[in-house]
Amino acid sequence: MPQSVTELVDLLDLEEIEVGLFRARQPRTTLQRVFGGQVLAQALVASSRTVSDDRGLHSMHAYFIRPGRTDLPIVYEVETIRDGRSFSARRAVARQGGSVIFFLSSSFHLPEQGVEHADLPPEDVPAPTDCPTLSDVLSRASGRSAGEWDREWGALDVRYIGDSRPGGSLIDPERPARARVWIRTSGPLRDDPRQHQSALAYASDLTLLSASTTPHGMLIGVNVRATSIDHAMWFHRPFRADEWLLFDQVSPSASAALGLSTARLFQDGKLVCTVAQEGLIRPLRKDGESP
Repeated sequence: MPQSVTELVDLLDLEEIEVGLFRARQPRTTLQRVFGGQVLAQALVASSRTVSDDRGLHSMHAYFIRPGRTDLPIVYEVETIRDGRSFSARRAVARQGGSVIFFLSSSFHLPEQGVEHADLPPEDVPAPTDCPTLSDVLSRASGRSAGEWDREWGALDVRYIGDSRPGGSLIDPERPARARVWIRTSGPLRDDPRQHQSALAYASDLTLLSASTTPHGMLIGVNVRATSIDHAMWFHRPFRADEWLLFDQVSPSASAALGLSTARLFQDGKLVCTVAQEGLIRPLRKDGESP
């Protein structure tokens, strides 16, 4: 995966083969399948490039159909569903080796004036500089080196605040599954709102589903096999993905090997984005296989 912001930006710079058809490159990775956030972000980039600059993305809804391979390019085909006076709608389909692996619906809105309100951020949250890196936390929990995590996720700076595992710092009887992190890209991005949105889409898939496993003492990739099924984002206000965002994650339900997680993202005390994701969470047996 990208080890720097420069590599992440390059990964999201798609080649336009013809009108509405884009080809994406693959990063160097040891992962056995394509990271879902990569496909999500690349599909968003492809869709955004077919919409006029005066319309901003306000929502996106995606389904992951098949695991993507890391040794083949991914082709994105964007269909113009509608261009109205205020809204534009797009549908992007990702194909690899002749098969559909993912599709995305997105909506863009011409900015206008209206009423406004928003949730307030949680109180008493420690500063990012007072929190350990996520790679250090995962290293202690899994026994793998922090460098191994950093080699795959070096484009992101993620600081662990806490979660609701037994003995965790965010125990709440009314919310049994909760996790919080600070997140940003590990370097600056250019002043392009669409680049910040695609970077946040990439980052949003990293920790969200894991909120659904926290009260069960399980860790994705260690004793849980997890797969994203769908992913939705609503962008409320401008933000920068290269500045700290508070990622407040909650899982309202897990059942039938499915976990649902939702999250609010705050920056400078303002709610800037809401995210939701459902995924498959299968506990692994001691031999490393799903039951």
